[in-house]
Amino acid sequence: MTPKERKAAIRNERLALRDAMTPEARIEGSLAMVEHAGDAIALPPGTVVSGFWPIRSEADVRPLMARLRARGARLCLPVVLDRETIVFRELLPGAPVVKVGFGTTGPGPEAAVLDPDILLVPLSAFDRSGHRIGYGAGHYDRAIDRLRAKGRAPKLIGIAFDCQEVASVPSEPHDVALDAILTESGFRVLNPVS
Repeated sequence: MTPKERKAAIRNERLALRDAMTPEARIEGSLAMVEHAGDAIALPPGTVVSGFWPIRSEADVRPLMARLRARGARLCLPVVLDRETIVFRELLPGAPVVKVGFGTTGPGPEAAVLDPDILLVPLSAFDRSGHRIGYGAGHYDRAIDRLRAKGRAPKLIGIAFDCQEVASVPSEPHDVALDAILTESGFRVLNPVS
């Protein structure tokens, strides 16, 4: 089995486990994430944080984003423009969000495009060394590459539920490791965030 095939099998297995969680467990887990990381994530003044509007059975990071905004973060959401490109549009208080394609929600085209300092990254599976499996399209890997090509070094915080952890994720050369992982049971810094 190739690494890509192993990743697909792990992705399907872990997403099925996440889908099997009750809505109440997902809500409680999402709120626990705020308690674990809402004050623990380092936020120098003006830090730009990319969150996401949850789709399917993802953790809901909107309460965490609200806490980070209250601490002074500027927020943005990823917007998938096409099969290759994500941009990060600023999420202002009271501004509308709209369907932006590929099942996602975000600010419309009138919103400013920002380069995030911290990305809250949704994922399918992760291991304790910070390797992750996304949803298979490579959007975040390409977005991170583009940010790095601009001289940016965004901190990557994987967002998942405990049931999505696996012993080992097969890694490939293009994969980008996470700096930290946030689940309902805690905030684990893998690579010290400076």
